[in-house]
Amino acid sequence: MKVGVLGGGQLARMLALAGLPLGVRCRFLDPSPHAVAGHVGELVVAPYDDPEGLRRLADGVDVVTFEFENVPAAAIELLQQHVRVAPAPVALAIGQDRVREKTLFGELGMATPTWRAASGRDELHAAVAAVGLPCIVKTRRLGYDGKGQARLAAGADTAAIDAVWQDLGDPRNGGLIVEGFVRFDREVSVLAARARNGAVAYYPLVENVHEGGILRRSRAPAPGVPAAVAQRAHAFVRAAMERLDYVGVLAVEMFLRGDELLVNEMAPRVHNSGHWTIEGAACSQFENHLRAILGLPLGSTAMAGGGQATMVNLIGDLPERGALLELPGLHLHAYGKGLRPGRKVGHATVVGADRGAIDALAAQALLLLPGDPAAWGFDG
Repeated sequence: MKVGVLGGGQLARMLALAGLPLGVRCRFLDPSPHAVAGHVGELVVAPYDDPEGLRRLADGVDVVTFEFENVPAAAIELLQQHVRVAPAPVALAIGQDRVREKTLFGELGMATPTWRAASGRDELHAAVAAVGLPCIVKTRRLGYDGKGQARLAAGADTAAIDAVWQDLGDPRNGGLIVEGFVRFDREVSVLAARARNGAVAYYPLVENVHEGGILRRSRAPAPGVPAAVAQRAHAFVRAAMERLDYVGVLAVEMFLRGDELLVNEMAPRVHNSGHWTIEGAACSQFENHLRAILGLPLGSTAMAGGGQATMVNLIGDLPERGALLELPGLHLHAYGKGLRPGRKVGHATVVGADRGAIDALAAQALLLLPGDPAAWGFDG
């Protein structure tokens, strides 16, 4: 069996690695000849909307999927003439547009942060006034890992709002969305896989810590979350998948405030907050995504390795491998990327039965990186 993947980054690379034991091979399309997925599968180097590159990607594969949201709609339209695309393109279109995303969440009955759309400078001022300060201004499209957004503080004046429009109001971004600032207790995410026959498998709710818009740490299961809260999160994801006739892994990020869930955004693909599943679940998110889109039975999402997992992203640099691998029970994933500030170049996962012990071991790994470990969401 063969899968085509739009994108050649670390998510595509991990999809390919999950597929190898199943006899599944992946082919990737990416504009960069240095795309790291090319280390583990065939790489087609071409722009995402290049007809010849898309034809080569689709040639002989069973299905095409994607590792990121910002795929040109024209590419999906062309691919659909030759091969099945999963998840459904409508999910991709909604995942690309924060206004359509928030609208869907509301239609499904889930609470979200207060928000308003703005397509011009005057509309931005009106949206900020309606939502109130402090608030977060984001581009409707093309933002990720903290890019394409700005925070307006409680005392922001007209000049500050104008400056945000000047910075983010490029028409290519599709306009802006203003979201009320949420004083949450925790950030959580829920990942689930849906098969072609409608069967759904849920991973445990995950607690996440972000810094500078980039995910730094995930813990699964999210400690201390009442079962009823996790059930509500799972029910929402099921409703979203059914509405979209979704096939594959879907990730939804939420804010937890007391027992209240506020839906933030969704990712119609495998997700960074599910990297722990490689060692920490019976069947990883990557394998389950492949199973789903190829029409194979879903694998178990039960916790493995002791029932607790902590994953930390390695941002900008990698520790010395020997020192890192001396830490007992730590699993290193180095993506093969060039090093630069703010770039995800790897992750490390620790699994076990003792939450305190695995968190401490993950913290030790981060002490081997330059910078302040307090920024990584650990108390010590």
